[in-house]
Amino acid sequence: MTTKAIKASAVRSNMLPAVFALILGLGIITVTGHVQASGLHDAAHDVRHATGFPCH
Repeated sequence: MTTKAIKASAVRSNMLPAVFALILGLGIITVTGHVQASGLHDAAHDVRHATGFPCH
């Protein structure tokens, strides 16, 4: 492989986690944006209890 090909490969491998994080973040924002407030609250409430954090 040439030096140019190695650099291009390194750039691609460095960009993959960033692209994945961007897609995941946008997906989370999209999903939570369409959930009713009570449903989001109930989900967060259940997670807090499941992980052992008191919430009230």
